[in-house]
Amino acid sequence: KTVVIKLNGGLGTSMGLEKVKSLLEVRPGVAFLDLMARQILSLRADTGAQVRFLLMNSKSSSDDTQSYLTKAVPEIGDPSELELLQNWVPKLVRETLEPVRHSDNPELEWCPPGHADVYPTLEGSGWLDRLLGDGVKYAFISNSDNLGAVLDPTLLSYFAKGDLPFLMEVTRRTEADKKGGHLATRKEDGRLLLREVAQCPDPDLATFQDVERHQFFNTNNIWVNLEKLKTVMSSSGGVLELPVIQNAKTVDPRDSSSAAIFQLEQAMGSAIECFDGAAAVNVPRSRFAPVKGTSDLFILRSDAYQVGEDGRVQLVDSRHGEPPVVNFSSEYKLVDSLENLGQPSLLEADLLEISGPVVFAEGVVIRGEVRILNDSSEVKIIAPGVYSDQTLSL
Repeated sequence: KTVVIKLNGGLGTSMGLEKVKSLLEVRPGVAFLDLMARQILSLRADTGAQVRFLLMNSKSSSDDTQSYLTKAVPEIGDPSELELLQNWVPKLVRETLEPVRHSDNPELEWCPPGHADVYPTLEGSGWLDRLLGDGVKYAFISNSDNLGAVLDPTLLSYFAKGDLPFLMEVTRRTEADKKGGHLATRKEDGRLLLREVAQCPDPDLATFQDVERHQFFNTNNIWVNLEKLKTVMSSSGGVLELPVIQNAKTVDPRDSSSAAIFQLEQAMGSAIECFDGAAAVNVPRSRFAPVKGTSDLFILRSDAYQVGEDGRVQLVDSRHGEPPVVNFSSEYKLVDSLENLGQPSLLEADLLEISGPVVFAEGVVIRGEVRILNDSSEVKIIAPGVYSDQTLSL
C-alpha cells in the first residue's frame, strides 16, 4: 500500500558536478542510487510486500539515472516505469514579471519549480490515479541526497493508524540549522505551516533564526495519504494552493551581469497547511543526513558511518548519534578535490578543520578536535599517526 518517492532532479553543480547528484559514490563503486535501490529491494524481501518506488527526475537527471539503474541495478525494474518527470517553469524578469528571453542559451530561460512540484506532477502524469487504482494509499517522499530517509515501518504504522492526511518529519534545530525552514502554527485556524527563510521579512530574521523560539525544522521527509491528496487537489483545480517563494537570481547563474530574474518555487513541506489534521513527528537526527557539500560527503565516506547490505547508512554505535564536524577551506569546494585528499579515520573525531592544500597518508587517525593549517600553496603530506586535540601548523 506504500510508494517510496525520491526527489532526484538536482545536479551537484555546487560541488562541480555536471551529472545528477545521486550518482556520487558513497563507497568505491557504490553510489547513492545503488543504496536507494538496495533499501527498496531489502524492504520487499523483508516484508514480502511489493513496495513501490518512484524517482522524480528532471530533464537534466533523467537520462543519467535511467542509464545507471539499467546497468547497475536491473533487479529494481524498468527505470522508465520508475520515473516521475518534473515540470519546468519560465524564469521571470524582475522588473516586469514577464518570461525572460536569453538568446545565447534558451534553456536558461527555464527552471524547476521546487520540490512541491511532486504534487502536480503526480496528478498531471496520471501516476496518482494509477497508484490509487493499484491500491497504493501512502507515499513516503524524501530527498535523494538524504540517506537517512529510509521507509520506517514504525512511522508508517503511526501514520496509517492515525488516519493522518499528511505527516512531516521534523527534528530539533541547532545553530547549524537556523536558516532552515521551521514549523509554526497559523493563528487564524491553528493549522501547522512551514515558514522558509525566503518568506521572512528582514526585521523578523533574528526571531526566525532563534532556535529556542522555533525549535523544529523540516527534514523534507514527508508522508502523504494519496486518497486525501487526491481529494484536496480535486477541490482546488488539480493543484495545491501553496505559498510561492520568490528567489532573486540572474538568468545565467554563472554570469552576475546577466538579466536579473525571479525563480518562483514552492516548498514540498508547505503542503502541511493544506490538510485538516496534518501533523508533525519529532524524529532522531539520524533521519536527516543530507549531502549538501564536500564536507558532508567526506564524513559520509569515512569510518564514522557504516553501510549495510540493506542499503542503510548509519553512524557507528560508538558515535551515539553524533556525526563528526568537518570544515574545509575553499580548496575543497569541488568533489574532484576529495579524490587526492585521502581519507583519515574519523571514528573518534569531534571536529576536523582543514585550511590549505594537504594530503592524508594512509593510517591517519583524528581524535577530538584537530585543526590543520597550511598557509602555503605547496601541498603538505599529513604523515601516518594519531592526531588528538591539537592544531597542526605546516
